[in-house]
Amino acid sequence: MTGHHWGYGEDNGPSAWHKDYPIAEGNRQSPIDIVPSEAVFDSKLSPISLSYNNCTSLSISNNGHSVVVEFVDTDERSVITGGPLENMYRLKQFHFHWGSKGCCGSEHTVAGKTFVSELHLVHWNANKYKSFSEAAAAPDGLAVLGIFLETGDEHRALHQITDALYMVRFKGSLAEFKGFNPKCLLPNSLEYWTYPGSLTTPPLYESVTWIVLKEPIYVSEKQMGKFRTLLFNGEEEEDRNRMENNYRPPQPLKGRMVRASFK
Repeated sequence: MTGHHWGYGEDNGPSAWHKDYPIAEGNRQSPIDIVPSEAVFDSKLSPISLSYNNCTSLSISNNGHSVVVEFVDTDERSVITGGPLENMYRLKQFHFHWGSKGCCGSEHTVAGKTFVSELHLVHWNANKYKSFSEAAAAPDGLAVLGIFLETGDEHRALHQITDALYMVRFKGSLAEFKGFNPKCLLPNSLEYWTYPGSLTTPPLYESVTWIVLKEPIYVSEKQMGKFRTLLFNGEEEEDRNRMENNYRPPQPLKGRMVRASFK
């Protein structure tokens, strides 16, 4: 299981990642189980501010682990500020984690409760670092906004994504995806929990300030079904494994404090 051969199968899944990535057993790994009764309300935490007005999406792709929408990140056109963050962080991409039909698929859990999916909006600290890759390895390099998806009514804005998934069914496929603003994927309330953590996929760098929103968004089971039409495999491969259960389970808290922006 060298380099990029990690995955979510029995042999190369999260329980095996530590063999190639020893930091998997580090002190600030993600995701975690957020226990609201143990989170500490911090009155000094300001609201998070998302300036996505001039957001420029570029492409949608299947990287063999998830579906990813990439953005122009050469300037401050789409940034997150406030909350636990000392700087502006630029939006780089967002992606999803999900389960199999009718199953849990979120990475973070809340008092042990799982959700059908979790959306991650990944931002990097361009004030301090020259590139996304440099920021990704630095302790204050990344800020990831996590949003839970719960089954319910269909989510109108999500159709733009689910309707494009057929173009990126296979690993390694990429399609143009212009004009999408992720603001439409935010819940009404931006109350959040925050803690210091890591990437939830290899290389598992401990570089992420996590901001996990309390309020989920709702999607239909049919919409979630579209995500499961994606494949972990490339078109040239004989194996055809449906992309599902692409999540890492919660990791030990190891003494970290989870702060809440709300009482």
